[in-house]
Amino acid sequence: MKLRFTALVALGCLTLVSPAHAVLYSVTDLGTLGGTYSDAYGINSAGTVVGGSADTGSGFHAFSYSGGVMTDLGTLGGTNSLASGINSGGTIVGQADTASATHAFSYSGGVMTDLGTLGGTTSQANAINDTGTIVGQASTTGNAAFHAFSYSSGVMTDLGTLGGTSSIAYGSNSSGTIIGTSDNGSSSHAFRYSGGVMTDLGTLGGTSGSDAFAINNSGTIVGDSWIIGNTALHAFSDTGGVMTDLGTLSGGAISVASGINTSGTIVGISYTSLGDEHAFIDSGGVMTDLNTLLDGSGAGWTLTQATAINDRGQIVGYGNIGGQTHAFLLTPEPSTWAMFATALGLLAFFVRCPIQARKKPHC
Repeated sequence: MKLRFTALVALGCLTLVSPAHAVLYSVTDLGTLGGTYSDAYGINSAGTVVGGSADTGSGFHAFSYSGGVMTDLGTLGGTNSLASGINSGGTIVGQADTASATHAFSYSGGVMTDLGTLGGTTSQANAINDTGTIVGQASTTGNAAFHAFSYSSGVMTDLGTLGGTSSIAYGSNSSGTIIGTSDNGSSSHAFRYSGGVMTDLGTLGGTSGSDAFAINNSGTIVGDSWIIGNTALHAFSDTGGVMTDLGTLSGGAISVASGINTSGTIVGISYTSLGDEHAFIDSGGVMTDLNTLLDGSGAGWTLTQATAINDRGQIVGYGNIGGQTHAFLLTPEPSTWAMFATALGLLAFFVRCPIQARKKPHC
């Protein structure tokens, strides 16, 4: 009787599995630094989140969030700051106001360091990889142009352009490949930069351009591109020089891929058929509205933008809750596929080991 009952329970678990919704997420409201809104833009493997938040006054400050506590990172002497990225070692990068301009910064050990510029007055850091290379954009001498840069060992290097006047770097993987967007003389195109060479990634057929926003350690790049006829802007992934259209949420015309983890899971934003902005996750070539994957903690939330995902599957971004825009952290719950595996293992155990035989060591 016990064997039959357990087998039925195990088989019952199998009927609960839904491949389309194998993972649900719990939502953590990261709150603010005292103001009415916040945004999250990066998360590392340890689950530390970074972004920006309105403070109790009129400022907007970079923050880090860990262990349920949001920490104000301050500025470089001015009013505002924003954190855009964090690596596995916990070094944070972003941009902050000085007394007279806005400069890229790195933040480690409680100290914010000014990274300077390419000779002009302004700069911003967008990402840092696990080897410590920082990428972003800075103004050149005389503020003649804005160019993508890489920063390593105290030296900021101008990455140039695709032939136009401006460029910006948004990400870098641990191999040192950098991605971003550059003016090529007629429009702005996504680029890959490696070995001192900037390569144009092209578009999904449109002539209005493309952007690359993130790259994983396998070299897969994600971003957005105009499609043929410039009728819509679609999220894409690029692997081995082949750009794939990820489409949109059903009925939408615009989507943007913002983040990707090592396993290739992609997150971003897509318009719905009603024109609303919704955060999405794309896994195995299937784009799903993250708002449909929330557990009970998601009551009242509309997730509008997913910006980054770590290798534990945690996702950050921002959305609407209680009439305000707040940064969020999504944490995956145990997958029903894990339940499936457990159920199969349990069933195999009871089939292999009769009740009396379970007293034996091998059972």
